[in-house]
Amino acid sequence: MTLSSAPGKVYLFGEHAVVYGEPAVPCAIERRARVGVQRRDDGKLRVRADDLSLDGFTVEYDGTTEDGPDIDVSKSLVSAAMGYVDGAIEQVREVTGEDDAGFDVTIESDIPLGAGLGSSAAVVVAAIDAATRELGVTLETAELAERAYQTESRVQDGQASRADTFCSATGGAVRVEGEDCRTLEAPDLPIVIGFDGGAGDTGQLVAGVRELRAEYDFAADTVEAIGDVVRNGEDALADGDIEEIGRLMDFNHGLLSALGVSSRSLDTMVWAARDAGAYGAKLTGAGGGGCIVALDPTPETETALSFTPGCEEAFRAELADEGVARLE
Repeated sequence: MTLSSAPGKVYLFGEHAVVYGEPAVPCAIERRARVGVQRRDDGKLRVRADDLSLDGFTVEYDGTTEDGPDIDVSKSLVSAAMGYVDGAIEQVREVTGEDDAGFDVTIESDIPLGAGLGSSAAVVVAAIDAATRELGVTLETAELAERAYQTESRVQDGQASRADTFCSATGGAVRVEGEDCRTLEAPDLPIVIGFDGGAGDTGQLVAGVRELRAEYDFAADTVEAIGDVVRNGEDALADGDIEEIGRLMDFNHGLLSALGVSSRSLDTMVWAARDAGAYGAKLTGAGGGGCIVALDPTPETETALSFTPGCEEAFRAELADEGVARLE
């Protein structure tokens, strides 16, 4: 069996606006998805998903998720564990020329599903890397990131950006603007994450921002303002100015709230972090529920979040300098 892992991520700045060509700065965190792949003698896929949600499952099937298996788990879990894996295996077959290859695929993850921490990107990156290596092909990081992006874009009906998959493949802090993807130098960030136990509907939230942007000029201006925040944030990262990074994160959250993608639980956690003395706090990812990210070198924010109603989990997350990791 060939094993690979890939990290999740948080957005310091730029989610949603990145869809419209504005820059975004996500950074990889040391919460990982681990994928093991072993070739089969037939063309079937057998997917075993452990710890992807509260309920793991195993399913063996032919074809794609369009004629997919009848299993009693949520639609989002099926999409994550089956749709993304199907897309990843399609990329593997294309790049290796092994059109009929079948695989046993095992997925383990400590990244909450759909919570804004890049769980699907991490699964796709690790799955493509492990399956291509199982067939004797090792992809360069840039091609791995691109093929992972193509997988996410197809599953998400063209609404994905390159930010999540590039960040997961390369690790560290990255800057993404359209097709321009690059790594950034970043200081040691004191990252604290609060998780409300839920997940937003990414497609619905992206569509909502699109409708606002089309209807109101000031909503389009808000999206552009997020891009301006990102550009200032890049300067703060280069200077190692964590206080300024936090201040700009606060601005970013306010703009995302104005676009309607925050929620009561996310706002409550953001304010709990700020009241505890965090340099800054904001939602991360699509919004609507899931996670917030705060910067605080003291234990105060993590403690405050752990006692905040609606916060299911609070934890520290180290910056992941390594992206995809090839395990023996």
